[in-house]
Amino acid sequence: MNNETEKNDMTQDEETIQYLTFKLDDESFATEISKVREVLEYTQVTPVPRSPEFMQGVINLRGSVVPVVDLRLQFGMTAVEPTVDSCIIIIEVNIDGTSTVLGALADSVQEVINFKPEQLEPAPSFGTRVDNSFVQHMGKLEDRFVIVLDMNKVFSLEQINKVEKTSTENNDTADSSDTEAA
Repeated sequence: MNNETEKNDMTQDEETIQYLTFKLDDESFATEISKVREVLEYTQVTPVPRSPEFMQGVINLRGSVVPVVDLRLQFGMTAVEPTVDSCIIIIEVNIDGTSTVLGALADSVQEVINFKPEQLEPAPSFGTRVDNSFVQHMGKLEDRFVIVLDMNKVFSLEQINKVEKTSTENNDTADSSDTEAA
């Protein structure tokens, strides 16, 4: 009987999914931990001319250029200056079968939490400041709700293409300027 109890506990543990929670304004959001590569302290972001408003710029992550998106602007919130708590969540999104690494600027990262299926409700049809097509679930905790985002839907293919096109154009412009200067 003890083995059966342990087996049930193990099955319940396997059903839980880990999420990284973070804050934007006074609201709690979460994304599946499997999408998160790492969390960085806020660092200087290099602006990219003619980029979409939501794109903060790019950072150099171990030799790779990673676009950084301001989630506040993406969700129609007011932009704020980064604080000591601000961070960049490096995530991997899959858009139309293409894997892309992005940095998502958040006000702060809170914790990693586990949600069991019964703690996840469908997205409400109203009541959040975030476009419901981005919301995967509403996670229920004892005293609050957490908006669980579907990061693959937060960033559309059109937006990713704009970011990549802008980055490529700026690299081409920089290359031709270097050639002309020589």
